[in-house]
Amino acid sequence: MTERQLIQEILNSEAVEYSFENVDEDSKEYTLLLKKQDKDVRPIETLNEEIKKYFQSANFDYHEDMNPDGDGDIRLVIKRS
Repeated sequence: MTERQLIQEILNSEAVEYSFENVDEDSKEYTLLLKKQDKDVRPIETLNEEIKKYFQSANFDYHEDMNPDGDGDIRLVIKRS
């Protein structure tokens, strides 16, 4: 499984809308924009903590920006350790 597939698997398991803003395959760093689905009642902080747990267990460094400018709820910058 490629890193990109692993990222997609994690985000699909959390039922969140996402898009890749920046992909640097050479440095294995990815910037993603996440958005809660309309029927998702979880607070954004709870969603972030759940996603963070999965990425950290898969050995990704994780930096989030809550409520960034733009169309998303969370902007993630993740990088494989």
